[in-house]
Amino acid sequence: MTETVSDHVIDWLLASDPSVRWQVMRDLLDAPDDAWLGERARVATEGWGAELLGHEDADGQWDGGAFFPADFTEEEWHATGQPWTATAWAFTQLREFGLEPDSVPARRATRLAGENSRWEADGAPFWQGEVEECINGRTVADGCYFGVDMAPLVDRLVGEAQPDGGWNCERINGSTRSSFDTTINVLEGLLEFERATGGTPASRSARRRGEEFLLERHLIRRLGTGEIADPDFLRFSHPVRWHYDVLRALDHFRAAALPDSARPDPRLAEAIDVVRSRRRPDGRWDLDISWPGRRWLRLDEGVGFPSVWVTLRAMRVLRWWDAG
Repeated sequence: MTETVSDHVIDWLLASDPSVRWQVMRDLLDAPDDAWLGERARVATEGWGAELLGHEDADGQWDGGAFFPADFTEEEWHATGQPWTATAWAFTQLREFGLEPDSVPARRATRLAGENSRWEADGAPFWQGEVEECINGRTVADGCYFGVDMAPLVDRLVGEAQPDGGWNCERINGSTRSSFDTTINVLEGLLEFERATGGTPASRSARRRGEEFLLERHLIRRLGTGEIADPDFLRFSHPVRWHYDVLRALDHFRAAALPDSARPDPRLAEAIDVVRSRRRPDGRWDLDISWPGRRWLRLDEGVGFPSVWVTLRAMRVLRWWDAG
C-alpha cells in the first residue's frame, strides 16, 4: 500500500466518529496521550457513543433487559434474528467505543445495571454473570473496563475451561471440546481482567492455554483434518457480537502482546495473509457480514462497502505484525 493510499485511508478514518478517531490517533499515528485522550472524552457527548447513551432506560438498562429486550419473543428471533439492543450488548459496544470508565454516564450506567438488571436465564444480578461462558467472557471484559470487581466470575471461567484449553457454551450440555466463538469471548475477558488487576496466576495460565488452542489451529483450521473450521471465520463483521473471525482473533493477540512488546507468534502468519488478501485497491476493507437483528445504531454503509471499524482493526493488526 503506497503512502498516498495510506494517508487517504487515515484521513477517511479520522473523518468518521470520535470512537474511531481516538483509536486511529493512538494505534496508527502514535499521537501523544493527551491528544487521543482528549478525543476519547468526546465519545460520551458526540456521535455514536452519545447516541447509544441516549437510548439508556431510567433504571440503567437498555431496552428493559439484560441479554434480551423486555418485549422480546421467540417469534422475533425467527423472523428478524437475535436482538442486540439489551444491556449486555450496550456495555460491550460502549467499551469498544472507548467511553471513559470514570465519566459520569459510565459510572451511572454501571451502578444502576448492577442494582437493577437481572439475567433472564437465572435471575442473577448483572455483574455476577449468567450461565454461559460466551456471555460471561464479555461480561468480565465489560465489568473490568468499567471498574467492577469481576474476580469471582473470572475464577468461575477459569474452572470451566475445557480439557483442550478453550471454552464452549455447550459445556453445560455435555460438550468436552472448545468452540472458537466462546474461546475468543473468554480470552478478551481474561485479558481485560489482567489490564485492570494484573490477573492471577490461574487466570494468566488459562489465557495462555486458551490462546494456544487457537494458535495450534492457526486461528482458522480444525486440528484433526486441517480444514477451514468455518468459512465465516474468513469474513469480517462489526460489531462482531459473539461471533469469531480471524481479524477479531488477531486483534486480541495484538492487544495481548502490547504490555511486553512480545513478537507475534509465527503461527499467526496464515491469518495475517487472509487479512492482507482482503484489502481493497484503495487500502480499505469491506464489511463482509452484518449480523441480523434489532439494533440501536448504524455504523456502516452495509455489506460490500468499506467499513471504518474493519479497516481500523486490519490496519493496526498489520502494523503490529510488520513491526514484529
